[in-house]
Amino acid sequence: MNKLSHVAFIMDGNGRWGKKVKRGRNYGHLKGVETVKKVVEGSIRFKIKHLTFYVFSTENWKRPKSEIKYLFKLIFLYFTKELKHVIKNGIKISIIGNINPLPSKLKKLLKNVEKKTNKNKMINVNLALNYGSRDEIIRTIKKIKNVNKISEKAITSNLFTKNVPEPEILVRTGGRKRLSNFMLWQLAYTEIFFLDKLWPDFKISDLRKIINKYKKTKRNFGSI
Repeated sequence: MNKLSHVAFIMDGNGRWGKKVKRGRNYGHLKGVETVKKVVEGSIRFKIKHLTFYVFSTENWKRPKSEIKYLFKLIFLYFTKELKHVIKNGIKISIIGNINPLPSKLKKLLKNVEKKTNKNKMINVNLALNYGSRDEIIRTIKKIKNVNKISEKAITSNLFTKNVPEPEILVRTGGRKRLSNFMLWQLAYTEIFFLDKLWPDFKISDLRKIINKYKKTKRNFGSI
């Protein structure tokens, strides 16, 4: 049976879901946060140690300013209200990506969240914020001063995700079958599951089915 320690998510379809129920894109993002919370709680029950959620990409700055502002407000309000709950439940929050362009108020809060949850051991939740895999790889290579020391090991040990194992599973909701500049290095041998469901409709039962299917999958890693 395959080992499972890390599941990554491309949470596609929040805006479309909001429009489908005639409540607007922002309402879809609000409901998407509720799904994240349920997935984290379910993953603790499934004894998964690491999760990574693609929250905001380097390309998402192209979206309407009002939507971007709402997304950042949503993240801020969530951690303002839920930080005690997060700490109590042993959830470690790690931010991956370049958060420098984010609003200063949000940056300060995120750094505090990371600090307050740093010693938690129940589950590690990576939030990819202003994250792009190409940007990550470029930053990583620049850290390796000597070109002769560039290697797979050197790159892996300098990524934003250097302290967590590579994902065994990637789940993308929303019906689109692409990686969208997400963890391109880390996903080299990840089992990918594309779902037509929009993210707010994703259930713990869906995750359970994916895990069961993954455990029965033969993983070759290039061999026969």
